[in-house]
Amino acid sequence: MKKTTPKPSESPVNSGSFDIKNPRLRDPDHPDPISHIFTILPDIDPPTLLSHACETLASLNVLTTDMACELSGAQRSLALSIQQLAVIGELLVNRALDILDPPTAI
Repeated sequence: MKKTTPKPSESPVNSGSFDIKNPRLRDPDHPDPISHIFTILPDIDPPTLLSHACETLASLNVLTTDMACELSGAQRSLALSIQQLAVIGELLVNRALDILDPPTAI
């Protein structure tokens, strides 16, 4: 019996249209769905946005570290993996913040 394989559909992810110079997770030409609970004002400067993102990632780091202490086995490994991703994100955001708004020497 011959097995047929369906053709993969063409999508933006598979089309090779990823632009390394502008790696966005969302399309700026397509507005995000309106949420009346959480809104970020459009005129907030990038250093402020990055500062809040860094604080959010730091909180995620603490939460997942605390949770990992209560777990064992595969669940603990998963929580620690999430914690490591939060730390990496925090480091990346801090580096971007240092570039945009260098710390002043005292």
